[in-house]
Amino acid sequence: MAFKILIAEDEEITLNNILDTLQDEGYDVSGTKNGADALMKMEKEHFDLLITDIKMPGLSGMELLGKIKEKYPVTEVIIITGFGSIGSAVEAMKKGALDYIAKPFDLDELTMKVRKIMDQSVLKKEHRALKIYFGMNKKITLIAKSEGMKKILNTIEGIKDSDFNMLLTGETGVGKSLIAKVVHSTSRRQERPFLSINCATLTEDLLASELFGHEKGAFTGAITAKQGLVEIADTGILFLDEIAELTPNLQAKLLKVVEEGEFYRVGGTKPQKVDVRFIAATNQNVKKLISDGRFREDLYYRMNIMEIFIPPLRERQDDIKPLSAFFLQKHLPKSNKKIMGFSDEAMEILLHYSFPGNVRELENIIERAIIIEKSPVITPESLPRGIRVLEIATIDPDRIKTVDELVKEYAEQVVKMLGGNRTRASELLGMSRTSLWKILKEE
Repeated sequence: MAFKILIAEDEEITLNNILDTLQDEGYDVSGTKNGADALMKMEKEHFDLLITDIKMPGLSGMELLGKIKEKYPVTEVIIITGFGSIGSAVEAMKKGALDYIAKPFDLDELTMKVRKIMDQSVLKKEHRALKIYFGMNKKITLIAKSEGMKKILNTIEGIKDSDFNMLLTGETGVGKSLIAKVVHSTSRRQERPFLSINCATLTEDLLASELFGHEKGAFTGAITAKQGLVEIADTGILFLDEIAELTPNLQAKLLKVVEEGEFYRVGGTKPQKVDVRFIAATNQNVKKLISDGRFREDLYYRMNIMEIFIPPLRERQDDIKPLSAFFLQKHLPKSNKKIMGFSDEAMEILLHYSFPGNVRELENIIERAIIIEKSPVITPESLPRGIRVLEIATIDPDRIKTVDELVKEYAEQVVKMLGGNRTRASELLGMSRTSLWKILKEE
């Protein structure tokens, strides 16, 4: 997205010289001859930088600066002052101007100041992105011993030079967010921001503000303007987890970004232009949601240029042993214990368990076992009792239970163990409360 600059200068020759020079440098530049027109332009579209003469008829540059910093604090300002008016320049910088230049000035000097501000703007955006990208660590570990995961990695390798939107599907806890990071780390945007948000965790109003940002005064508590994740992720990738939880209103706003690369901040009247690649994820049957009128078909096809289904852990038994070893090494340092691995009996139980919470549940089980275990290896006694009970039931020759029966039975046991606290049970099982409720409801 081009760096947008607005020039407010009442001297026509000076205005044209600045416009021509900055346009030749590749900037998106507009010009006005007075402060009032500049303010009107700012109300209609976003500018990264305002260059304004300090003395203009009507609305002066100093007055314009005050209004810009009040309404559009993220827009930087360079003040143009007359010779011998350095005092006014200092006053302008106290009111929020980033820099000044005195007439008569060298256009090369102005170009250097603009380039410096643009570079600083890019760094600020990247810094905000890094603060949001938890961990800020590009090292990604993905266990892929099973054929199902190997196929997924081969698919990602085959599309690394493409730039289309993607939809990741699969049960809760299978690793959709991890796959999204792998796609980012191998894509053409790997050096650009990777941001993520869970669409199921916030109310509609809060989610709208997080995604699209808001203007000052847009609602109670909005004391300053704020950029949203869509804007911060410009040139990078935004991962939308649980996209099926978006309300119809937010689906419509997201569709506009996906189709046109344009959106409005909450309470805003200026369109914001962005270049963002979207990766979405869901554990729901989106086509059923479309038939039920709960998800827009046009948004589905815009997001689903390619779908990658991530199989549940119970269908990836070859991954259980290496995943268990990985989680053991991951959490062991926090315990100050020396645990060398797993007993054959403990690993056998893990290999035959159905893992309704998938990889997330396996990690929780290993972390808990490390805390409880007192011997040099993980033993069955340090695994949750429910897993051991289910292992016996699974190999009962008189009646082999289905996976769904085992999942429901284990979920019921966890809820009972927690005194009926389904919220806590869903957290331990690594699934949403809605998913747990559906499992318990099934006959």
